[in-house]
Amino acid sequence: MKRKVVLSDYARVITVACTVVMCAALWYTHTCRIQFYILAAVVALAFLCALWYAPMNISADNYAIRVHRPLRQTTIPVEEISSVKPLQPTMGAIRICGSGGFMGYWGWFSEKDTGKYFAYYGKASDCFMITLRNGRKYLLGCADYASMTEYINQTINHK
Repeated sequence: MKRKVVLSDYARVITVACTVVMCAALWYTHTCRIQFYILAAVVALAFLCALWYAPMNISADNYAIRVHRPLRQTTIPVEEISSVKPLQPTMGAIRICGSGGFMGYWGWFSEKDTGKYFAYYGKASDCFMITLRNGRKYLLGCADYASMTEYINQTINHK
C-alpha cells in the first residue's frame, strides 16, 4: 500500500513564499560577491535539508513502513512497531528542530500529551502516530490515512 503525502494550503503558501524570498534575496545580492556566496550557501543548505527530510509518500507492506523522501527513505520495520493510532498534532506542538510548513512538516516536535516525536507529514488532519517498542515515536501523514492505519494494525497483529 502506498499513499501520497498531500501538503496543506498553509504549507504550500509557506513553501512558495520562502522560495520567492530566497530567490529575490539572491537576486538583490548578486552584485556583492561575499553576501551573495554566504546567502547562496544558506539557501542551498535550506533546500538540501528540505530535500533530505520532506515526505513525498508513505508505503507499507508486511515487513516495513517506508517514508519516501526526495533524496532517501526512512524504513520502520513492522516487528519494531508496538502501536499505531490516528492522531492530529495540536497547535501547542513545539518544533525542536525541523520545518513547520516549508515543504511539509518534518523534524523533531514535542507536545505535552504526546511527548517527543519525529514527524513526516503534509497536513495535520491526515496524521497517525507510530510508537515503537523502544518508545520512539513517529507522526506520519498521508492521503487516506485511515486505511493506512488499518493496514498497519492488521499487519502488526498478524506478526
